Amino acid sequence: MENATPQAQLQAFIMNNESFNVCTEIRDGAGRLSKVGASRRPPPARVRVAVRLRPFMDEATKASEPSCVRGIDSCSLEVANWRKYQETLKYQFDAFYGEKSTQQDIYVGSVQPILRHLLEGQNASVLAYGPTGAGKTHTMLGSPEQPGVIPRALMDLLQLTREESAEGRPWDLSVTMSYLEIYQEKVLDLLDPASGDLVIREDCRGNILIPGLTQKPIASFSDFEQHFLPASRNRSVGATRLNQRSSRSHAVLLVKVDQRERLAPFRQREGKLYLIDLAGSEDNRRTGNQGIRLKESGAINSSLFVLGKVVDALSQGLPRIPYRDSKLTRLLQDSLGGSAHSIIIANIAPERRFYQDTISALNFTARSKEVINRPFTNESLQSHALAPVKPSQKELPGPSEAKKVKGPEEESAGSPASIAAPAPASEKLSILGKLRSMDPATLESLLSLDRLLGSQGSHGTPLLNTPKRERMALIKTVEEKNLEIERLKMKQKELEAKVLAQEAQDPKDKENTPTVLQPLPSCTDTVAKPLRKAVVMPLQLVQKQAESKIHILKRGQKRKLEPSIASKPVEKAEDCWELQISPELLALGRKKLLDLLNEGSVRDLRSLHLIGQKKAQLIMGWRELHGPFSKVEDLEQVEGISGKQVESFLKANLLGLAAGQNCDPS
Repeated sequence: MENATPQAQLQAFIMNNESFNVCTEIRDGAGRLSKVGASRRPPPARVRVAVRLRPFMDEATKASEPSCVRGIDSCSLEVANWRKYQETLKYQFDAFYGEKSTQQDIYVGSVQPILRHLLEGQNASVLAYGPTGAGKTHTMLGSPEQPGVIPRALMDLLQLTREESAEGRPWDLSVTMSYLEIYQEKVLDLLDPASGDLVIREDCRGNILIPGLTQKPIASFSDFEQHFLPASRNRSVGATRLNQRSSRSHAVLLVKVDQRERLAPFRQREGKLYLIDLAGSEDNRRTGNQGIRLKESGAINSSLFVLGKVVDALSQGLPRIPYRDSKLTRLLQDSLGGSAHSIIIANIAPERRFYQDTISALNFTARSKEVINRPFTNESLQSHALAPVKPSQKELPGPSEAKKVKGPEEESAGSPASIAAPAPASEKLSILGKLRSMDPATLESLLSLDRLLGSQGSHGTPLLNTPKRERMALIKTVEEKNLEIERLKMKQKELEAKVLAQEAQDPKDKENTPTVLQPLPSCTDTVAKPLRKAVVMPLQLVQKQAESKIHILKRGQKRKLEPSIASKPVEKAEDCWELQISPELLALGRKKLLDLLNEGSVRDLRSLHLIGQKKAQLIMGWRELHGPFSKVEDLEQVEGISGKQVESFLKANLLGLAAGQNCDPS
């Protein structure tokens, strides 16, 4: 190791030192990102999986048939193989909770350990997965006598934030909550049900966010109950043969912890906790779903199928992960293969009639164990962090920082009078204000070293001033740039003088030259011409005017323009034209287009420009649900057609319909 190169020694130090195991993202006020600590990727964190077996629903079933699931130890279980009674299927997970396990056991054993990551500025998520009637909602919510994961986690998290933000602690913490559901591929805000379907976006940092989602600040558990209990009653539930209160949507509780540093360098951290109660997969032959329940079941099974595809792609290391195929997987992008500490609690049932659902849930969780996340600390540095610092006696820069910028002769002489003269506090802070673009870790080290030198008296050495050689090179570079700017200004003045002289000479040349008819010039002039307006008239009138101006000769003869009329386009051809549609023509086109949208078939709609098979079917479906369109702009309400597409559609079809032309793209 002694003969190794410095690069090899540094790499070995990074691999062996535990302090490089956390990768922190630092962003300054301009949004630039720099990583403090290790330059390598964040350490991996595997998705943890826990399985909970609920007890039998009634004693009669328990006495008549044995359980199809049997626990081996605290991490393993086995399921009877109904194809071969002599064999069993064995599974091993991070934790297994049997029929006699309590809500406290599950919370303390699997959920409570990940809460500490929120105070480090990292994300965490808890997902309840399983078939319908397996006890997912009971695990997450519980009852007043047996509270579930959500109330226990919020109670502990609020207690942790109060302790960390107490007087004298370096961080000030605040907690906000949001509650939403995904019902039939629509994101609905349970805290504000009137907000309608929300969209899921991704910001420049890669974080998933929902614009318009309500955020409620909470400081105590009573504040949480005040917002959460009314919102829970807004969630979609329904009765089936297997469950009287079956969840018909995926519910997501988002708890955000914001941390602000009270001292320099005034960092800010943000941690998110996702508590997710997934709707259970359903077999409609056993649930007896019909009508709206059947449609809800199809949306639930479709989103869970996409969730399985995402887990398969992540476990196999495929290059494309289908997050965007479903609103659920799009929202879980941080939890599966993202930047969160994730745990999946799979709920299974012991009855023999749930055997296929139990096997499917266990296979899904077994694949989920192979998913790797890479959590990191989401930390930012605010742009106004250094400006409002109130200088105390200990934090003031030393006398060496208060030196004024001197010339090379004065600096070499090192006059003691200049060292003894103290500088105002505003000048000292202005020096620190110039260091905003510096790396935060280096800036913190410089500030601590500067405070140490300032406490030793006025005999410190120059620390933050620019060295002599670098300052001289910088001054030389600035002078060269100034000279180049002056040369460019002189050249610009010369070019302007030439242009003015040429413009002054052009009228004289035009007066001396005889008027000669020339072919119509193309619009390639560099000088801007005044805009002229043209009124678009129906085609019949245009054709009549054209016939009166142009002589159509017999075959073999050339077309000629009348000399009295041909001279006029020569003068007007130089002008650029601006199209202005007649109001009557525009109203006629809109009426024809609206009639076609309300009465036309799929084939008629496809004859329009920019309307294909898919959009035509979407228009027909919207018309069947909501009735005829009141105006053409109502196309924007059709799912999949944006406002810009509607504008392009109007431009492409209005004139053709008004003039009676065929709007076929061919």
